[in-house]
Amino acid sequence: MEELKRKAVKVPISGYIALMIALVIFSGLMAKVGGGWTMLDFDTLNGKFGLMKSATASFMGQGGSGARDGFLFALSLAPGVMLALGLMEIVEHYGGLKAAQRLLTPILRPILGIPGICCVALVSSLQSTDAGAGMTKALRENKDITGNELLIFTAFQFTAGGIIGNYLASGSALFSYMTVPISVPLAVMLVMKLFGANMMRLYCKMFVQEEK
Repeated sequence: MEELKRKAVKVPISGYIALMIALVIFSGLMAKVGGGWTMLDFDTLNGKFGLMKSATASFMGQGGSGARDGFLFALSLAPGVMLALGLMEIVEHYGGLKAAQRLLTPILRPILGIPGICCVALVSSLQSTDAGAGMTKALRENKDITGNELLIFTAFQFTAGGIIGNYLASGSALFSYMTVPISVPLAVMLVMKLFGANMMRLYCKMFVQEEK
């Protein structure tokens, strides 16, 4: 039934173009290309807060603690989530999510048990946990994914969340001490993300009754 629905979806050419552009933006491939191509990078579009005059800190300041510091930290995440959701709306408007559903469901369904429409949120979650979470929430609210698919997808995201951004940024301090190529830990974490998602997939199949 799902296969018939997938084949019945009519996808305009603009949908495939929008999908490709979205995947490039959220993948981070254009972050260090230079020139005007960096406009196709999510972090570049998200930008950064300016510094206070004659200071080295942004509006969050330095040395904060407690609920107030947590509130400012949460506030600093809002622009990235809003940008991700806005980009997703544009991609959906041009048929990009339909293209993802048609092209990638045969790949994501056997590997993770989720539909291809999740691919943009999946790629986004590899770079930004907040953007991935916001886009996944939107997919669920629009009933593009079921409750069980939500559990599986969030298990994938929760394991080593924002893996590319966090590993290359925070983990770079340890690169000089590593005795293996830097790609090896990254590959291990990606495998464990798949493992965690499929453990949740197995749990859902055995113990969670799927909604009708």
